Amino acid sequence: MAALPGMESLVPNVQAILLLDGDGRRIVAKYYRGARQWDSAAFEAKLFKKTKNAAVARGESDVILIDKSVAVFRCGPDARAYVVGSSDENELILNMVLDGLVDALTALLGGTFDARTCFENLETAMLCVDEVVDGGAILETDANAVANRVQMRGVEGGQPITDMTASQAISTITDQIFKTMNT
Repeated sequence: MAALPGMESLVPNVQAILLLDGDGRRIVAKYYRGARQWDSAAFEAKLFKKTKNAAVARGESDVILIDKSVAVFRCGPDARAYVVGSSDENELILNMVLDGLVDALTALLGGTFDARTCFENLETAMLCVDEVVDGGAILETDANAVANRVQMRGVEGGQPITDMTASQAISTITDQIFKTMNT
């Protein structure tokens, strides 16, 4: 479905999501359409250099302007998460995306957001990024919903159908059918 002319600017978009270690090396990086054609390694180095000495308390985020884009970032013990949007993007929305991502990662990685744990659970980190943003469009900002989807649970936190007994699966399917029929 094509967007109406002029409506593209009304929908918040993300240009990139980056997870970098304490030395600026890439853990996870996703660049989305709509992002300018960056030299990704140079952009990441420039972004890290600009933020490595930032006096940001742990658990707090900060905003910077870089290459005509706005980047919201949060620091862990030895890792940093960045959400990058265009310069006219709302920083509060980008911060909500960042909070959802980092909080989901923290919950899924045993209560810590550090480089070693992210590297050891790279697939979980990549799934978190994919559940938060797809193609630049923001899908979810609630950390619990993201964590449940990464763990292949429903948003309600139910048990995955593959872990159910046959009678539980049939009961769940029946309930879902009745819910759809009642709406």
